[in-house]
Amino acid sequence: MFLGYEPDFFHLITAAGFRLYPLEPVWSDVEKARALALDQGRGVRNPFTLELVRRRVSAERQLIRDTGAVAVIHGTNLTSLISSRAEKVPLFYPVPFALTRPHVSQTRTGLLAVPRRIEPTFMSVFRTLYNFAPLVPRAFTVVARENGVTPLRSMASMFEADHNLLTVMQWELDAYSLPAGYERVGPIYAQLPGDVPDWIHELASSPRPLVYLALGSSASRRLTVSAIHSLGSLPVNVVAPLRHYLTNEDLKELPGNVTVTGLLPAHQLGKFVDAAVLHGGQGTVQTACATGIPFVGMGLQPEQRWNVSVCERLGNAISIRPRQIGAPLFGRAVRRTLEDPAMRDAADRVKRAYAGENGAAAVAAVVERVVASRK
Repeated sequence: MFLGYEPDFFHLITAAGFRLYPLEPVWSDVEKARALALDQGRGVRNPFTLELVRRRVSAERQLIRDTGAVAVIHGTNLTSLISSRAEKVPLFYPVPFALTRPHVSQTRTGLLAVPRRIEPTFMSVFRTLYNFAPLVPRAFTVVARENGVTPLRSMASMFEADHNLLTVMQWELDAYSLPAGYERVGPIYAQLPGDVPDWIHELASSPRPLVYLALGSSASRRLTVSAIHSLGSLPVNVVAPLRHYLTNEDLKELPGNVTVTGLLPAHQLGKFVDAAVLHGGQGTVQTACATGIPFVGMGLQPEQRWNVSVCERLGNAISIRPRQIGAPLFGRAVRRTLEDPAMRDAADRVKRAYAGENGAAAVAAVVERVVASRK
């Protein structure tokens, strides 16, 4: 059973045959924009008001009781950190390794957008702030106390459940030791229903390479427009499931070699797409890895930069900064993903490794194990 607040993607849940409980209060568009800006480090205005956190925790606790739920799995629904613990139900968190407590405590470089030579110093400061500074919005501390739960104080406490299930490949953990409460389950990425549209078949049969442009939910209209027009200047065809970012005027000014669409079953595009340009979110990166598509990644925040850097070390990705979109370096990076046989070989190796993984089934196995042990 699913609970949710913002209805943007409810239809995908109900279409898959699951029962959905839409809860309140729902954020306004302004509050959603503030939450996204806070997540990306672009803003400081906090949408987690005392009233919102209090009402959401109350609604979640009631739903847990009404349904008799014996486990809660959350995808960074922060109020679950309070509601599940108040109801004494184990909380599971399928989560990228980047920015977890063991990752921050043991990482020296590759996470922050600063020159590599000074990053260890910045990481030391970041580590202290992350683990100890009382940066959690006051509402979470107040409502935790009201519900008899240990108050959340540090950022680390906001990204740690009872059972933290790392949705990564083993190679991302080889240099790290994991504390109790952490275990690897493997990649989890969207596998949307439906068939690949006929027009993608037609684009793929063109002499021009086909490039997939995906910027997830954490991009902006400005970045989207810049990426589309930069790719539009190259001798490639582009498919971009980014309709939600663009205005009608933007659509009128699209380059002739760019096709903008809604969501696509991206996990089926491997045999059609030659390269990708991605924002670095774990879902899009893992989809590219699982389908053997080399890509250019431009992480918009620390976790995304880490996802891209991991693949760059494997050889199937090139990392750039978002501000380099439109610069000659961007065009060279895209051409290399299309022309460099070493990148294609690396992408094929990664694809073969992904074929043996099933993160969703591994999560289910962990939940069943924990619930059985409690019984």
